Amino acid sequence: MQYDVIVVGGGPVGSTAARYACEEGAKVLLIEEHAFIGSPVGCTGLLSTRAVKECDVEPSDDFVLNSVRGAYVHPPSERPLPIDGGKTKAYVVSRKMFDRTLFRMAADAGVDVMLRTRATGMQLSNSSQTLSVLEKGNVQNIRAKVIIAADGVRSNMAKMAGLGNVQRIMPGIQVEAPYRSDDPDFVELFVGSKAPGFFAWTVPVDEHISRIGLATDGINGPETNECLQWLLQHHPHIAARYQGGLTDMVFGGIPIGPLRRTYADGIMVVGDAAGQTKPTSGGGIYTGVLCAKIAGKAAASLDDDASAGNLQQYEKQWKAAIGKELSMGMKIHDFIKGLSDSELDELLGAMNTPSIVDTITEYGDMDHPSILIRKMLDPRRSVHMVKLFTAFAKAVL
Repeated sequence: MQYDVIVVGGGPVGSTAARYACEEGAKVLLIEEHAFIGSPVGCTGLLSTRAVKECDVEPSDDFVLNSVRGAYVHPPSERPLPIDGGKTKAYVVSRKMFDRTLFRMAADAGVDVMLRTRATGMQLSNSSQTLSVLEKGNVQNIRAKVIIAADGVRSNMAKMAGLGNVQRIMPGIQVEAPYRSDDPDFVELFVGSKAPGFFAWTVPVDEHISRIGLATDGINGPETNECLQWLLQHHPHIAARYQGGLTDMVFGGIPIGPLRRTYADGIMVVGDAAGQTKPTSGGGIYTGVLCAKIAGKAAASLDDDASAGNLQQYEKQWKAAIGKELSMGMKIHDFIKGLSDSELDELLGAMNTPSIVDTITEYGDMDHPSILIRKMLDPRRSVHMVKLFTAFAKAVL
């Protein structure tokens, strides 16, 4: 088989890259190792309004389960910090149905599809690529001008291309369970040593069911599971509202820190596979789909030159779009990770004033946190926080 573009991975990033390449006139094949699109699920399923818009879809009952307008941020000991956006800021979605919506859009655009097909090897050059795949027990070799790797957090394609690994993978675990949410219009975030290195969350599906989980940075998967069990059984806020049992459980990994290079002869790497994930929230749909569009268009515009020198345009373009945001996000992540529980109490306590809450409400952005950070870095906003704000400024600027 001969194609212009092969996309490996049928998630939102892969489907979008394939669709954009096809709409630009390329002959495109999308392969996915699983038998069903959207399974297994490996995501919280909380998407910003901007992320949904970036995917070129309108919010729909086909995949939207709930909408949220704000968050309660719980420090280790002090009262929660309320953040009310005043309008819908994010959607709680069925990732299975959302992923299938984007996949269907790719198929409708003319993308060829092979499910239950695993990439096992490839030969790359500056002109023609050969991808070896295993489909229903049979090995096939498929040729294309260029390959787009969108095969997720533990990308085999990036490794086979010699591009290495993302900087870090944070283990995460989540259950969907009966939970008495105080307000289904708000998510809850919990920081501190009980969710080491990152945070825990409850995301309301409705007033009776929530997704409860956490991701960690610096401990392994089994220890992360132990943290979740402690939250469900002993955390004074979560345990009091958790009704027992569960309806679903998800394990996964969140990549943070992009690959040193996201292209090589004949290949571009996108999404989680490239580490194009927000280090402050762990979200990867908005950033990944944005980069997928760049990769899809770049792939379709190639003539016979798929050399690394020609494909570097992809990396230049995505870094121009979100590179500074990801770099700032990593610095913010590492600074917050280094704070003790008492420092987190102090930080969030000082922020819990009308003027600062108003600033957060006005400038807070799930997809571009650096906007708010720059507004917050003036130590005059809280005389009690001069030392911490100054340290923060030095760490992230």
